[in-house]
Amino acid sequence: MSSSAASEQILVQLILEKFDQLYKTVDDIPEELINSCLPIEGSNSPVQILLHCCGMTRRWSSTVNLGIAVPRDRDAEFNAKMVKAEALMLASEARTAFVADISRTELQQPPAVMPPGRDVEYWMATCEGVLMHVYKELCQHLGHLEITRDFLCHPAK
Repeated sequence: MSSSAASEQILVQLILEKFDQLYKTVDDIPEELINSCLPIEGSNSPVQILLHCCGMTRRWSSTVNLGIAVPRDRDAEFNAKMVKAEALMLASEARTAFVADISRTELQQPPAVMPPGRDVEYWMATCEGVLMHVYKELCQHLGHLEITRDFLCHPAK
């Protein structure tokens, strides 16, 4: 991607900024709350949200865009419990791998592999479109994480 257009570089930078915000938000949550969920059925802990974003990001950047399968257990992402340091280490590794994926991706080309069991959507026409989807998902999950953090760290009295 070294000769990419400015818009492609901006998109990648936006994705990395959102990923870094997820990382920092989890890092700022006290250890004793990192695996806590909201008192709502189906809510996720900060660790689960972060791990899901790691899995989602790599699935699209590697498995779909490059055709290089990255093993992923989506259900396990939503059941994970771990100490903060371990979650942050996994996130750091996922970010590094994502950057490496992007360096090998021709963003205006179609993705190498369409996700099985999923309808093809308009944004799947190019690898750049797939990354726009990643950006949208990271924004959504960052908002979810921020609400979770606010509730956990500042419960109503």
